[in-house]
Amino acid sequence: MPLAVIPWFELPSFSLGPYFTIQSFGILSAIGILVAVQLAAKGARELGKDPQVILDFSVAGVLSGVLFGHLVHLLFYHQEELQDPIRVLKFWEGLSSMGGLLGGILAAAVFFRRRKIRFADYADAFALGVAPGWGIARVGCFTVHDHPGIHSDFFLAVNWNDGGGPRHDLGLYEAIALFAMGALLWILHRRGLLRGRLLSLLALLYGVTRFFLDFLRARPGDVPYADGRQWGLTFAQWFCVLLVANGVRGLVARRPAAAPPVRRSTASVGG
Repeated sequence: MPLAVIPWFELPSFSLGPYFTIQSFGILSAIGILVAVQLAAKGARELGKDPQVILDFSVAGVLSGVLFGHLVHLLFYHQEELQDPIRVLKFWEGLSSMGGLLGGILAAAVFFRRRKIRFADYADAFALGVAPGWGIARVGCFTVHDHPGIHSDFFLAVNWNDGGGPRHDLGLYEAIALFAMGALLWILHRRGLLRGRLLSLLALLYGVTRFFLDFLRARPGDVPYADGRQWGLTFAQWFCVLLVANGVRGLVARRPAAAPPVRRSTASVGG
């Protein structure tokens, strides 16, 4: 099997005591969250909405995302960790992105209902922030290679350090896909196209992409820490079915009035 174009690499990590380690994944995930919040707030401002709503929600959204991300990781991907109380409590070391998305959705349902604000008014803004921010977080996944795939001689495969040759690295593939989706969403936003439907479009595009990408993931027995499956599919794939259905529903709903292209704002995003 020919060598992959991307050699194996490992970035240094930093330990803060016996239970906490800072890795590139955590740093890039934090940057991704900050970028997502700022871009969503910028999108809200350009849509004539109050960006402070995005900033206020971000705290609840992140906390709920981390909680549910860890729960999904334990319950659907690595149930063996439930036997170790320390692993259960170390929420920062086991996070499912789809669990995080689920947590964010639940937090949004509660937050916007309690504030008596229509979520639909901010849906486009969320889409504009989530895609690129999530892409940055996926670069973090790539730097720690925590989503190994099956063996392949694809030119973007990584020459894994297990001696078995190149493997797909799903963190890299998702990052590329999410950056492309983010660029598309911002183009549509600038041109005033699909107003009110950008989040539905993102749900459809990401749902389809992630569903098929997960077939490239390594299975239990192939690598030591492979993701678990339920009835042959990952939790993410089952969740993607719901994302695609919701995306299609949103896209085929009655069209709102056409809006003019958005003018670029020079104002900074603030509190």
